[in-house]
Amino acid sequence: MYKADIAAKLDAVIRRVPNFPKPGVLFYDITSILADPESFRLVIDAMDQRYQKDDFDAVAAIEARGFVFAAPFAVHRGLPLILIRKAGKLPGETISQKISLEYGEDELHVHLTDVPENGRVLLVDDLIATGGTLSGAASLIRKAGGEVSDLFGVVGLPFLNYSDKLQDLEITTLVDYLGE
Repeated sequence: MYKADIAAKLDAVIRRVPNFPKPGVLFYDITSILADPESFRLVIDAMDQRYQKDDFDAVAAIEARGFVFAAPFAVHRGLPLILIRKAGKLPGETISQKISLEYGEDELHVHLTDVPENGRVLLVDDLIATGGTLSGAASLIRKAGGEVSDLFGVVGLPFLNYSDKLQDLEITTLVDYLGE
């Protein structure tokens, strides 16, 4: 299936929520994809097709909706799944990275022992907006000794200029919104 066909099918399912999480923001809610098994399968199949020739050592997912897409992909490919979470959510020894977000600042954490040394890691999130979260997550994986070359997001908002923060990374999205 061509990317345009995948984008059209997913676009028809994605719920748009105006004025969330604050006035003036149009939120693209991917939970409607999860509620439709055919659409959810389409995303995972598209990921598998896109990365069929890539040799990753692990898949890293950003809390929380990145987990939903990365987990079935990782299981299907037989790869370890690395969880990237906010402060206080992972037990044991973690390393952290402060990030700038569209709506403020936050901090991401990962278990240091989960990242394969010099391992090639695919980084997954549900939506790529400004690139702040993914840029911080990529820095975190690098700080832990891994290598991030590819990012995957179901939805991309290129009008927010995420490519400025993610210049050194290969970015794949299935649906792009150019602003509405």
